[in-house]
Amino acid sequence: MPPSLLAVVAALPVLVVGVLLLGWRWPASRAMPVAYVTVVALALGVWSVPVRQVLAASISGLVTAVGLLYIIFGAILLLRTLEAGGALETMRRSFTQISPDRRVQVILVAWLFGSFLEGSSGFGTPAAVCVPLLVGLGFPAMAAVTAGMIIQSTPVSFGALGTPILVGVGSGLGEIPEVVAWSTAAGIDEPRELLRQIGVRVAVLHAAIGTFVPLVLCMVMTRVFGPERSWRVGLRMWPLAIFAALAMTVPYVLTAWLLGPEFPSLFGGAIGLGTVVWVVRRGWFLPTGPAWDFGPAADWPASWSGRLSAGGPERESRSGSEPTSGNFVRPGVVAAWVPYLVVALLLVLTRLPGLPIGGWLRMVEVRWDGILGTSISASLQPLYLPGTIFILTSLIAWPTHRVAGTAYWRAWRRSGGTLAAASVALLFAVPMVQVFVHSGTAPVGAAEGGAADIGGYPSMPESLAAAAADGAGGAWPLMAPLIGGFGAFVAGSNTISNMLFSAFQFQAGLAIGADPRWIVALQAVGGAAGNMICVHNVVAACAVAGLLGREGLILRLTILPFLGYALLAGLLGLLA
Repeated sequence: MPPSLLAVVAALPVLVVGVLLLGWRWPASRAMPVAYVTVVALALGVWSVPVRQVLAASISGLVTAVGLLYIIFGAILLLRTLEAGGALETMRRSFTQISPDRRVQVILVAWLFGSFLEGSSGFGTPAAVCVPLLVGLGFPAMAAVTAGMIIQSTPVSFGALGTPILVGVGSGLGEIPEVVAWSTAAGIDEPRELLRQIGVRVAVLHAAIGTFVPLVLCMVMTRVFGPERSWRVGLRMWPLAIFAALAMTVPYVLTAWLLGPEFPSLFGGAIGLGTVVWVVRRGWFLPTGPAWDFGPAADWPASWSGRLSAGGPERESRSGSEPTSGNFVRPGVVAAWVPYLVVALLLVLTRLPGLPIGGWLRMVEVRWDGILGTSISASLQPLYLPGTIFILTSLIAWPTHRVAGTAYWRAWRRSGGTLAAASVALLFAVPMVQVFVHSGTAPVGAAEGGAADIGGYPSMPESLAAAAADGAGGAWPLMAPLIGGFGAFVAGSNTISNMLFSAFQFQAGLAIGADPRWIVALQAVGGAAGNMICVHNVVAACAVAGLLGREGLILRLTILPFLGYALLAGLLGLLA
């Protein structure tokens, strides 16, 4: 089959997802089974992938989906526990004391706190924490999910202590002869140094584009969800938005340069959050006029609200019955915030490479190597997943926030109900991705021999990327971030996107006479931005906000920010 026709066929699963979710507005619970059947049919009928390989990839996807569902459950359980104990109402009031302006709140919670969480944990944790927190603060559920997805860009490349660079790019480049030869000629003797130099370029690109992310965030809030439906209302926040961006990105770039890929998002988010809170309390950089809000909840369209409501903390007393004015005492501000501070602290402690805690937790592992005799493996480390930290913190908050046993049991039941609703979409979405990615890996029994691609064709994502490279020529730097974003869209991970395409991008850079470090950096930046439109990330965020079935509406709101981010990165790449 000609490469151009092969690329068209390989695009069919992606087109199916786009048409069903964006065009026909199907819920992901209906669209993803159709997409899974499509990719399986192509893998078996066109790529000639053995049935056992397809089954093994599907099983690997199911294991990953179980881990995602575990994280979702823990995040919702913690939120429900804090809701039952009155902590959410206290948080809402504490943010109002900092600033009642929703534009300020979305910068603090989504952009800065979300960046910190991404740096410490990654893997969907910012959405799992920030989205329900924004809903608890009084944001429409759809606005909360949109904000949580848009910030899945600048901090993602250095998420989970640099995993997308250290593991994604590092594994993708590996010991490829062209990479080794170029590095030796450039005087780079250590793979770690090559990754550090790529990471610095990633940070510079992200910082240049990320300077505008908080402002875009404010403008989307006011244009889409504001009573005025106006971009200008969000634009008025530009002094604080730009300051908040720089408060995060300046230490972010310095950290990438001085310390390497592990800590840019972690330090940038923490330093930025402390700095911006201090500035806002003094009223600096704030626009004149009244604080901006979404308008009365009664006037919101039905599609904005989910099953996870903002109200209700004061409706559950310590006894589990309707409260009276005398038996419900909300926790103070510090006590209310302690559970999320505990989550952040535990995430950092369990992921710092210098501490043994993460290693201890990873020792508990469910692993299946060589699934069904193939080269595909699957593993689950339940104690290391953020879901365990969420559940542990919920158990601690139960007595410390004096939540009644009946109310706490109700929180578990409601969280389980949300989990069941999210399971259908994820249990098809992630296996679909795994079959798509493994459509060109070594055949059954060839894991040790490094055999050629199945059926003589490269995998579906590789086929698409090769066709794009052939068509772009010298303009490849403009396309490189879009390929990274495409990888994250289908794989659900910046790390996996980098694994898939880093070597291809490096070689494309050599072919057009460009510095391959910049081309790989563009791949990593696009892969980070692709998290805005990653289907199973959107499903997970919708699940924690109670918006299951409206994934297509969210993708309609995030696809333009993604395209803008990726194209701006490409333009910078052309200049570089």
